[in-house]
Amino acid sequence: MTLQDRSPEPAISGKPTSASRTTLSHIMTSHDTNLLGTVHGGVIMKLVDDVAGAVAGRHSGGPAVTASMDEMAFLVPVRVGDLVHVKAQVNWTGRSSMEVGVRVLAERWNESTPAVQVGSAYLVFAAVDENGKPRSVPPVLPETDKDRRRYQEAQIRRTHRLARRRAIMELREKAAAEGPDAD
Repeated sequence: MTLQDRSPEPAISGKPTSASRTTLSHIMTSHDTNLLGTVHGGVIMKLVDDVAGAVAGRHSGGPAVTASMDEMAFLVPVRVGDLVHVKAQVNWTGRSSMEVGVRVLAERWNESTPAVQVGSAYLVFAAVDENGKPRSVPPVLPETDKDRRRYQEAQIRRTHRLARRRAIMELREKAAAEGPDAD
């Protein structure tokens, strides 16, 4: 078979940011708390990963796995009885990866007061096939000025993430070249 005989991969049409946007809500109970009576950060992180994974799977049209978490900020403690809303959307896509932005809001379960932002996170997911190998994802199509800003911010985070990985690898290679006692 020659290169001319190969058929090109079919073009993947893009999906708007709203197509996979998802919210997960959960009432926090005493089973979710630490010794201080506030909700464990790990409980919130699990909710963040759950909703981000759902968004990545919906956007990519199949399985997607967590590749990294760029940032997780805890802004305000969450307490027993809080109704937590975890909202996520795809901010940026590459060939097989996606950045998912997540906002965490909390409100008292028995009050009609506005929800307060208690956290945020940025996760990178890789779309995988049935063999666990990377597969292509549709491009994300930002719809609003806010979506376009999030897309640009995601590109900055990606640039920093890749530069950090390169710098660390260079340091490790240098240390390895200097011998086993250099570390």
